[in-house]
Amino acid sequence: MRWFESLARRSAEMHRPADVPRPADVPVAERLAEALEAASRGDYAAALGIWEPLAHAGVARAQNNIGACFAEGFGVEPNRDLAFRWLALSAEAGDAVGQRNLASLYFRGEGVAPDYGRAAELYRAAAEQGDGPAQDMLSWMLLEGEVVEPDPAAARRWAAAAAEQGIASAMTRLGMIHHNALGVPRDPAEAVRWWRSAALRGDADGQAMLGAACHLGAGAAADGVEGYAWLLRASAAGSALAERYLPAARAALSPDETAEAERRAAASLTGGGS
Repeated sequence: MRWFESLARRSAEMHRPADVPRPADVPVAERLAEALEAASRGDYAAALGIWEPLAHAGVARAQNNIGACFAEGFGVEPNRDLAFRWLALSAEAGDAVGQRNLASLYFRGEGVAPDYGRAAELYRAAAEQGDGPAQDMLSWMLLEGEVVEPDPAAARRWAAAAAEQGIASAMTRLGMIHHNALGVPRDPAEAVRWWRSAALRGDADGQAMLGAACHLGAGAAADGVEGYAWLLRASAAGSALAERYLPAARAALSPDETAEAERRAAASLTGGGS
């Protein structure tokens, strides 16, 4: 789970109350960036030393980060109650990452009773602010329709927004939407285009669906070796979807073709792989 986010896209000071004075002479955004860099190298003590006074001063992104530390035990003992309290403060202040992380607690029932409706509200609030992971999760909820009213058109819009930010799981979902004609005409080639984009970014289910498409020649030129290679990658990454197609894909190949597929599957995606 992406508890922390970089400050590159937008300044974290946008959610600092106007009447809260700057801590010391260093701008808040710079202090948050320093803390994030410390956290990225595993020095949570240093990060918490920066985040804690900022969080108490009302800086919403710091409140999110403190909540994340209590949620996962980064530098502190895990405490779901404190995680919820800090994330709630961040979300109430309008921080998109705080909203998304609080939504996750409601969705999973961690530190609070499960509340899928509240989770959806928070994911939507974060998604409307441009948070890619929230857009991805909201898309999934709207497509599955198990905890909110299904809306395939809205699911596709949010998946497209997340895909624009490079989120591979959203790309895989767009492929499924076009493959299964969910609110759009069925378009196997468009499905394969999205699955390939997701697969190259390492999404296991995208790799599985691309492998199946190549194996079956559905939306892509039939290529058993390429298909089996992608299915092997997907299986190694834990995709249950790959297991549906692996036996038939394997049976269709000669020993030499199987060896070639295994070679491709073992190669780096950026270093000569499929």
